[in-house]
Amino acid sequence: MATMKAMMQESEIRSHFTRGDGDYVFARWARPVVPVVFGVDDATLAVIKGAVEAVVTLAGHRMAETDPEQGTNLMVFFFREWRELSEVPGLDRLVEGLGPLVSRLEAEGANQYRLFRFEADGAIRACIAFLRMDDSLAGMAAETVALNLAVQSILLWSDAAFQERSPLAMAGDGIFLRPEIAALVRAAYDPALPAATRAPSHALRLAARTLPAVTG
Repeated sequence: MATMKAMMQESEIRSHFTRGDGDYVFARWARPVVPVVFGVDDATLAVIKGAVEAVVTLAGHRMAETDPEQGTNLMVFFFREWRELSEVPGLDRLVEGLGPLVSRLEAEGANQYRLFRFEADGAIRACIAFLRMDDSLAGMAAETVALNLAVQSILLWSDAAFQERSPLAMAGDGIFLRPEIAALVRAAYDPALPAATRAPSHALRLAARTLPAVTG
């Protein structure tokens, strides 16, 4: 007999893309994702790229070897202290206001930050992700860090989307996306939906597309 798995209501879906100022802001990638990772060994690099590929495949989107305009468009930096970013050659040209940003994140004790850039129509053009390997992140398995990074980079989530609950779940020794989050990612990449929108009614369209994905 078919059973109903976890499903998010429209209001919960809407909250995942509603920012602190109350605005609904949704965006997904339009161009293929081209990742590059700095600050990790080859084994960890393979784990991270594998997680990105898995989430991109889940979304029904694409990856590529290079971006014809940017070379790469998903840049991930791993480091120990925020001040290390000030020593990366050329990063201040890539990230406007890098100095003040580093000072703010250091003062807040943050361990990660994502900076998105957008196409003319609002779709995601690029993402720069910073992960400071403090005790919290360093204590996680590489697979957990990688999958969390991948899912939080595949869409422009609300700044509060996963503050209370992780997008991940565990079963035994395995880590995976919560079924309702996986269903939402798939729905977000439905070709019939816009790549970017600020219309809250978009959440209703997402909700209508998650039901088949979470019924089994």
